[in-house]
Amino acid sequence: MTTTTKGALPAIWPRRFRVLSSGAGRISVRVDVRTLLVTLVLALATVLLSVWSLGVGSADGTSLSLERVIGAFTGTESEVVRRIVVEGRLPRVLVAVLGGAALALSGAIFQTLTRNPLGSPDIIGFTSGANTGALVAMLVLGSGYAGATVGSLVGGLLTGLVIYLLALKDGVHGTKLIVVGIGVSAMLVAFNGFLLVRARVENAASAAAWGQGIFDQLRFVDVVAVAIVLLVLLPALAALTPSLRMFELGEDAARSKGVDTGRVQLLLLVVGVGLVAAVTAVAGPIAFVALIAPQVGKRIARSAGIPLLTTAAVGASLLVLCDALARTMLAPVQLPVGVVTTALGGVYLLGLLLAQSRRVAS
Repeated sequence: MTTTTKGALPAIWPRRFRVLSSGAGRISVRVDVRTLLVTLVLALATVLLSVWSLGVGSADGTSLSLERVIGAFTGTESEVVRRIVVEGRLPRVLVAVLGGAALALSGAIFQTLTRNPLGSPDIIGFTSGANTGALVAMLVLGSGYAGATVGSLVGGLLTGLVIYLLALKDGVHGTKLIVVGIGVSAMLVAFNGFLLVRARVENAASAAAWGQGIFDQLRFVDVVAVAIVLLVLLPALAALTPSLRMFELGEDAARSKGVDTGRVQLLLLVVGVGLVAAVTAVAGPIAFVALIAPQVGKRIARSAGIPLLTTAAVGASLLVLCDALARTMLAPVQLPVGVVTTALGGVYLLGLLLAQSRRVAS
């Protein structure tokens, strides 16, 4: 959805676009009807999945009907049911919605900048950096989960800065950023393993579980933390979106359109890493949502570029679904949500590589 002045729009638009004008006729808004409808359907799917997730339980007798879920909010159910739904499940569902959208938008930023479907925080190394910061806080400084929140934020941002500086020579190009990020990520993964091996067994077990993405300990304070970060970063992303769209044509094309590519890349890097770090800070590193969601959103919207709102809706619905599956697949044992997203991401990544190899061969 873009805004232009009157007279700047061509007379004929493809069928999927509609132009809406204000009453005075001075402002016109171009609406991609297909993308809008797909986004609305995905938003509805996210709501339905969230309500379903509030009802499913990981132990016998803890699954609740829709009527009882509603009763937990209206006060017609017992205090036990209210605690299960409102205090136990609602925070993790809200973090899944907000966190899934944040991870998906971060993936959209980096895949657009690099013009590569592999250009996501998981592959480039920002997620590993956030994990490293949390492990240092927990295992070296002994600050527990509270310190892991701050550590993951610091680790993610420092990793983003290091990768940016290493890829800065002669301009930050997409392929260079990915290659440098993969190298940094490999070193961070090795360092994370070293920290786990050197730690006490009980501390290493807790840190390893956190490193797979944990939702069972989430509370409303974590929801507020992620929401605050989104309130700060989403307006910044909205302001940078017109410049981000220029990168779909390549860095040289964006520069020829008057975009200060170096400044915009740095600002988008901060926004993208901040979105990942905010989720990692409260729930641990959650892999592959940022990799999958932008490409799924692009394909179902049949868009030339990656549609941000559609991508956010895909990420939200995907993470809510993965969280519900993690709670119920091996009930009463609850899997870390990262295990489920990694399994789905591995299948997706294998399919993507096979599709690219066939395209090259043909």
